[in-house]
Amino acid sequence: MLRKALTRDYRHLLTGVVNRVKQDSTEKSSLKYIGRIIDFFAGINLSIRAKILLSFCIVILMMSTTNAVLFMRVLEYNRQYDAIITNITTANSINGYIKPAIDSEMWYIVAGKKEFQNGKQYEIIDNVNNQLWWMIENTDSDKAKIKLEVLLRTMETLTRYVDRMGTQIEHGSKVDENEQVLENIRGVSDLVNDLVQEYMLFEVNRAEQNYRETQQSFIRSAITYIVLMFGAVGFSAIAAVAISRSIYIPIKKLHDVTTTITKNDLQALVTHDNVDEITELGMSFNIMIGKIRELLDAKVKEQENLKKSEFRALQAQINPHFLYNTLDAIVWMAEAQKTDQVVEIVSALSSFFRITLSKGKDWITIREEIEHVRSYLAIQKMRYRNILDYRIEVNPNVLDSTILKLTLQPLVENALYHGIKNKREGGVITVRARREDEDKILLEVEDDGIGCTRYKLAQIQAKLDNDSDEIKFEKTGIGLENVNRRIKLYYGKQYGLSISSQYLTGTRVTLVIPLKSNSNEK
Repeated sequence: MLRKALTRDYRHLLTGVVNRVKQDSTEKSSLKYIGRIIDFFAGINLSIRAKILLSFCIVILMMSTTNAVLFMRVLEYNRQYDAIITNITTANSINGYIKPAIDSEMWYIVAGKKEFQNGKQYEIIDNVNNQLWWMIENTDSDKAKIKLEVLLRTMETLTRYVDRMGTQIEHGSKVDENEQVLENIRGVSDLVNDLVQEYMLFEVNRAEQNYRETQQSFIRSAITYIVLMFGAVGFSAIAAVAISRSIYIPIKKLHDVTTTITKNDLQALVTHDNVDEITELGMSFNIMIGKIRELLDAKVKEQENLKKSEFRALQAQINPHFLYNTLDAIVWMAEAQKTDQVVEIVSALSSFFRITLSKGKDWITIREEIEHVRSYLAIQKMRYRNILDYRIEVNPNVLDSTILKLTLQPLVENALYHGIKNKREGGVITVRARREDEDKILLEVEDDGIGCTRYKLAQIQAKLDNDSDEIKFEKTGIGLENVNRRIKLYYGKQYGLSISSQYLTGTRVTLVIPLKSNSNEK
């Protein structure tokens, strides 16, 4: 017996050990399988951003699919439930309406208190029939439709008795005969009430069954949702480990490269207080950035001066077509012996170029800038004759303030070539200048030309909002973008052009600049 007991205990112990080994083996196999999944995901030939987006999309797809299915089921059950409740409500209204209404109406007719032709019996019947047809269309239950069709046939029977009553009264029937038909009508109305109540009871039972099915469906959906949620969490954990491995390996390689560079060139600046690879990578880049910043600081003023030089070269750019066309106009006027107009246009051209050059100055008074615009518009008005008109509205208290040269003329040129000329019916360009407040001046160039569509206006505004320092030489002049960049460079980033336009109405370009006196010229 003892031997058998020892044998049994030994077998039990051996079985436990085997099961434990199998369990450990299974756990190791699971971990090994998860490790293979992580290695496979990390080894996918995609960028880190693409892996993150892919993982994010998979998680969203898993969750949104379940939510979408759940939502569609809720909508379907809600629709069914609403249809049942609506039909019950409608049936209840019929139940409380048809019998007293039709019985009373027919009794009045039989009693002689109302003529058959003046009675509302058919209106009552039609109203009930319409409600029954609506209920048939609103239900998705075949049994409910059958019950409603039975009700409709009963209503047809009721209609036939009403018709018989009308025929008897028309032929002068006796009172007892009419009362007999009235009793039949009352019996049919009772039957209608009974059928309506039977239908209501059927719909109530169906609503209860629908509620139980909805509960069961929600339980199944909740279980599915929980399973998918755990699946999404597990996938997220695997993806996080895989992505972190994808990040760590390249950074470690980059760290090794930067460490080699710093040891060879800037070894004195390297510290070993922290052995974290990311921290050391940042320190290595800080060393390089320190050297780069020294070079950038030396280049900042050089680049700023270069930009200003490029803008000065841009200022010197005169639209050759404007000059050629003006000289052609002068030749044409001289040939036509229009001496006064030749003198006028040559004087305007002389004033235009005198202010354009301004002895190389970047800053001139608003008086000179307005005179420059006036000369330009005078020349263009003589060229385009009746097509162009202009107005200049300037508050005298801003005339002595300074402004960056060639600020308004490109805006006026843009209004002419892109606004007035495209309208082909003539138009007016208005130039305004006034004090905005104590230290600002508001400048506007407005035209009643063709204007811009909302799409074109959005394109122009996007170009104006672009912070690029690239200078563009336009075929038709300096251009709005370059004027906007010049203003931001000389006045500051907080200043610049704003544009409003309406198609077939016109365009307004607005500029606010700081108030500067002659003593503050740059």
